[in-house]
Amino acid sequence: MNEAKKAVMLAEDTISRQELEHLCQWILAGNRLTKSNQTLEFEREFSEWIGSKHAIFTNSGSSSNLLMIASLKESGRLRNNKVVAASVSWVTTVAPLLQLGFDVTLCDCDKENLGLDLMQFEKICEKEKPSVVVLCHVLGHANSINEIMEICDRHNVLIVEDSCEALGSVYEDKKLGTLGVTGSFSFYYGHHISTIEGGMVVTDDTDLNQVMLSLRSHGWSRDLSLERRNQLTAEYEVDEFRNLYTFYYPGYNLRSTDLQAFLGRSQLQKLNEIVAARQKNFNTYAELLPEYFCQSSDTTILSSFAYGTYVKNRLEVFNALKSASVECRPLICGNIAKHPFWLNSQGPLVLPNADKVHDYGIYLPNHHNIALDDIERVAEVFAKVAIAA
Repeated sequence: MNEAKKAVMLAEDTISRQELEHLCQWILAGNRLTKSNQTLEFEREFSEWIGSKHAIFTNSGSSSNLLMIASLKESGRLRNNKVVAASVSWVTTVAPLLQLGFDVTLCDCDKENLGLDLMQFEKICEKEKPSVVVLCHVLGHANSINEIMEICDRHNVLIVEDSCEALGSVYEDKKLGTLGVTGSFSFYYGHHISTIEGGMVVTDDTDLNQVMLSLRSHGWSRDLSLERRNQLTAEYEVDEFRNLYTFYYPGYNLRSTDLQAFLGRSQLQKLNEIVAARQKNFNTYAELLPEYFCQSSDTTILSSFAYGTYVKNRLEVFNALKSASVECRPLICGNIAKHPFWLNSQGPLVLPNADKVHDYGIYLPNHHNIALDDIERVAEVFAKVAIAA
C-alpha cells in the first residue's frame, strides 16, 4: 500500500512494541500477575499525576462508572434516588444508574461544548431536586464547570464526572475528573493510554475511597485501611479467622491485574506528550475545516479524544472516508435517549441539541501517533463530500 492510501485509524499503536517487549520480560521473570504491588504503585502514580488524593484501579472505564455510583449509594450520602445524567454520553455512564434503581433524568447537551445544557439543568434541579449529577466531558471538552458548580451549590447536588474521554484535559488549574466528588477514566485500547482493558476512579473523599475499595473486591475488608478494618470487625463482631471471608458490602469483582498495571505505569510516563499531541491535532483539524461545526469549551488544556463535527450526509461521508482507508464513527453514540435500552424502559424524550448530535454527529481520528499529512488527507477527503449541518 502506498503512502497516499495508508490507513488512518481511530486508534493506532496505543501500546508500543517496546512496551509489549518490556511486559513480556516482566511476565517471564515470574512476577505475580494478579492484583498486587504493581496495582498499588500505578494507583499512587496516577493519583499524583491527576492531582487527586486517591485512585482506584478497575478492569474498565465502565466498571469505574459502576463503582462510583454504587459507592455513593452504599455510603448513604444521597438524600434521594434522583439523578441527572448527560444525554450525550455512553451506555455505561447511564446504565448503572438504572441497574441500581435510580430515578434518572437525562439533560440535553450544550450547543458548543456538548456537556450539560445549563438552562435545562437548572430547571431539572428546581423540579426534581436530585442528589447527584453525572457529567460527561465529551471528546475531552469540559462542561461549563463554574456555572454547573453554582447550580449544584444552590440545589445541594453532588457532581460525578465521567472523564473517560478527557484524560489530561484541564479546566482552569485542575484536571477533569478531579472537580466533583469522584471521577472516572478508561484505559481501553482506543483511549489516551491503554492497559488493554482497564479504568480508574479518583476521589479526594477518604471515606468514599474506602467504600470503593471494598465494593471493587467482593465487599470484603482486605484492601481497606487498618483503621477501617478494625472499625468494621468491631461493629459486626467478626474475628480474625472469619474476617478475610466476610463481606461488608454487596460487592463486585471490578479488579484489574498487575499485568495491566505494569502497562499502565509505562503508559503514564508518556501521557504529557500524548496530551500535547492531541491538542495540536485538534487545532489542525479546526484550521483545515473552518466551514464545519467545531466543538468549543473553556478547557485550559484540551486532551482531545477525537475531532467531532456535524454533517447532513453522514453515510456518504462514512463511505468516502472508508474508501480512502480512513476510520470514522458517530459522535460517541449520539443521544442516549434514542437507544433501545432507554426507550424500552424509560420511553422517548425530546432533547433537540442531543438529537442533532445523534442525527448528524461524526468524529474523525485523533491520537498521538497520527501524522500531519494524515490529518491533511482526512480533512481533504472529508471536505470533498461533507455537507455541513
